[in-house]
Amino acid sequence: MSIQYPLRHKQLISLISRLGLDPEAPQLRWDLMDLALTHSTISAEKNYEQLEFVGDAVVKLASAAFLLRQFPELKVGDFTALRSQLVSDRSLAVIADDLGFDRYLLVGGSAASDRAGRSSRLADSLEAVLAALYLSTQDLSWVHPWIDPLFLKQSEAILADPARQNYKAALQNWTQGIWKTLPQYRTREVNSIHDDPGRFVSQVWIRDQLFGEAVGRSMKAAEQAVAQIAYQTLAAADNSANASLE
Repeated sequence: MSIQYPLRHKQLISLISRLGLDPEAPQLRWDLMDLALTHSTISAEKNYEQLEFVGDAVVKLASAAFLLRQFPELKVGDFTALRSQLVSDRSLAVIADDLGFDRYLLVGGSAASDRAGRSSRLADSLEAVLAALYLSTQDLSWVHPWIDPLFLKQSEAILADPARQNYKAALQNWTQGIWKTLPQYRTREVNSIHDDPGRFVSQVWIRDQLFGEAVGRSMKAAEQAVAQIAYQTLAAADNSANASLE
């Protein structure tokens, strides 16, 4: 389906070309691409919200397939922690910003000048674009070629700096998404010896249940360590539950 306004069609062609895709491909759904880059302030009925819902699943599948192919030596817990960062709103907003989505995203009213909501809009519209491309082809053939190099750049930076492997953020994303709650950390100093790996001990509680205890040289290190234990425990339980359904 063609776009009603020639200027809009030209904008979308520019983005498709920027992604390295063929704008002449007959299966490309221009109507979906238009929706994917239309905020609800432009139209309450015709906007990217439904596509964003689909795109949330697409980006998780695309990133999981990428990680398995690129880093087959990683453990499942590391896969899930790394994926949680790749598909975070912050990460997706950076990708959309690098691709210049501001040029193509239609936003109206006061939202157009709302800088606080910009990152969220960029992340949401990127997910919607991923959905539009997936629904055009019914596979990830128009997704992997351009998003995998961006995933690789971010993954290498995260893996090169262990401090960026943020299990606290991964655990928080998990508990918010599944249970609509936040993990609670109870951390205390057990000795005052500088650089002692057991100087701090931390527990993490979720919904009044203890999910782990760990030690670290600092409060941050102890909390990251216990967050990793809790996150990997939850991920393993989730994988077992999914396997039992197959």
